[in-house]
Amino acid sequence: MQEKIIILDFGSQYTQLIARRVRELSVYCEIHPYNNLPAFDESVKGVIFSGSPYSVRQEDAPQIDINLFHNKLPLLGVCYGAQYLAQKSGGEVIPSTIREYGRANLHYINEVNPLLKNVPKDSQVWMSHGDTIAAIPEDYEVIASTDTVRVAAFHVSGTQTYGIQFHPEVTHSTDGKQLLENFLVDICGCSQNWTADSFVETTIASLKEKLGNDKVVLGLSGGVDSSVAAILLHKAIGPNLHCIFVDNGLLRKDEFQQVLDSYQHMGLNVRGIDAKDRFIGQLTGVKDPEQKRKIIGRVFIEVFDDAAHEVQDVKWLGQGTIYPDVIESISVKGPSATIKSHHNVGGLPDFMKLKVVEPLNTLFKDEVRRVGKALGIDDIILQRHPFPGPGLAIRILDEITPEKVAILQEADAIYINNLKSSGWYDKVWQAGAIFLPVQSVGVMGDERTYENVICLRAVGSVDGMTADWSHLPYELLARISNEIINNVKGINRVVYDISSKPPATIEWE
Repeated sequence: MQEKIIILDFGSQYTQLIARRVRELSVYCEIHPYNNLPAFDESVKGVIFSGSPYSVRQEDAPQIDINLFHNKLPLLGVCYGAQYLAQKSGGEVIPSTIREYGRANLHYINEVNPLLKNVPKDSQVWMSHGDTIAAIPEDYEVIASTDTVRVAAFHVSGTQTYGIQFHPEVTHSTDGKQLLENFLVDICGCSQNWTADSFVETTIASLKEKLGNDKVVLGLSGGVDSSVAAILLHKAIGPNLHCIFVDNGLLRKDEFQQVLDSYQHMGLNVRGIDAKDRFIGQLTGVKDPEQKRKIIGRVFIEVFDDAAHEVQDVKWLGQGTIYPDVIESISVKGPSATIKSHHNVGGLPDFMKLKVVEPLNTLFKDEVRRVGKALGIDDIILQRHPFPGPGLAIRILDEITPEKVAILQEADAIYINNLKSSGWYDKVWQAGAIFLPVQSVGVMGDERTYENVICLRAVGSVDGMTADWSHLPYELLARISNEIINNVKGINRVVYDISSKPPATIEWE
């Protein structure tokens, strides 16, 4: 049985980051809302309470019965979690006289406490809270302090319950990883045996047992998630996996054939469907981005459904859903109303009546890549930048026409090829060209031109939740601009987007 840590989410922006740090230490963990508890069997080795945007003093603050865990399992409260433990046990939490936000140093550390083993005095930590723990119950002991925060960390004497006022999961806490490892290994007794190789082994065995001789149909996108999901399923059920790759006419230049070739080299049973005219025809005259997404989602379902019905006796739909999608749908605040339509296929018609199999739904994006590496998938696929489901439709900020698609494909190909040849492709998270609904005056030779504008976008990120614009060298940008303007008819101006997320998004639509 796979040992695990349960992280109870009280709504913090950092909850997913806690999970990522735990997994980096080769310990499997799951995030669950504080108000929707999972089963606690012998596989659960410990519990972490996350932070929260709430104050424990608010009437509507998240509440949980700490007696369910206290003295039963090792427990670590982080920020709000620590304040909640202290207050519910008889301590006092009050507003901070100054907002405690940013870097601080632990000038006092109880070096013999197992939570702080190998954490040096004056270790830098990251604070982010408006309340402070003013008084702790008698059976609590202070095990770390900063100049302004006396109760920076505490231990409930005689138990395995701890609280920390800072965030060990952010990189600004220089010894945060050590503290988390102390909790996971020394206090919870985790064996640190959750690796990409172990995931592959257990997942393939589980898929074989679940699927038996059943047939599975899966829609491939050419991206990392669907590719890794396909290979896992292929290793479990072989030719009983039927993959469908749809050309919606909105892929990058030559991408349809390139992706088909790469899949066939991997031994997958793949059928490519050319549906360019069907998609482009349905998008004629449409400018609204959400309407574009809905049309593309609907037509994809129709095309996919037609192809799936040609496979006899299909029982399962395979999907490349990853863990952030799952977390989003069961978040503390309930299912998000703002998930963009292009993040997922959007579901298949009820009449297909297929059961769903999602072999990656416990993994973060970087973990998917590590699993892909363990499966021997080529880096050309594993290191591909994320690409939106509606493709170039949401990178053309106007109605879609074959001419605009062709212009953008050419400009985008020049951009991406230059990033690859310069060594910059692997340094950015995502890059792409955007066709703007703007025409500008230019001069080519002795003639005045009035043509279109292409915007280049490149960002650095870990998981796409936040992103900063990539500082590409001026010389590279100049070369790309010149090549696009000289070779792509209809473009006479190239600009570069220097907006970060937030406040901007990675895509323009």
